[in-house]
Amino acid sequence: MNIDTIKFDSSGLVPAIAQDAETGEVLMFAWMNRESLEATLETGMMTYWSRSRGELWVKGESSGNIQEVREALVDCDADCLLFKVEQRGMKAACHTGYRSCFYRRINPGDGSFSTIADKIFEPDDVYKE
Repeated sequence: MNIDTIKFDSSGLVPAIAQDAETGEVLMFAWMNRESLEATLETGMMTYWSRSRGELWVKGESSGNIQEVREALVDCDADCLLFKVEQRGMKAACHTGYRSCFYRRINPGDGSFSTIADKIFEPDDVYKE
């Protein structure tokens, strides 16, 4: 078996989860196509497919918050990828300034959101247009 057995969806995409290699914390979820997967495996730097921009993006290219691959895993159905990464830079994976994209908890009962993490950086200070 090899990456030819990965089940990309009808748009040519597969879900990819980035997890902190040391702590196990889930940092983010994004999409990959075959080209971004091949680039990630070749360079060791997390490279995703941006559906909104229609292009590849190397995590941290703009912010300096890069993700270096430590291990790449595929699930039993070969339709989801898990990457154990070392988060570099300010150690924030989320473009909103948090360490993890999963910085909000859904409260039982009313379904409201509560922020459960501290912001590491202000996006306007990092992402200059």
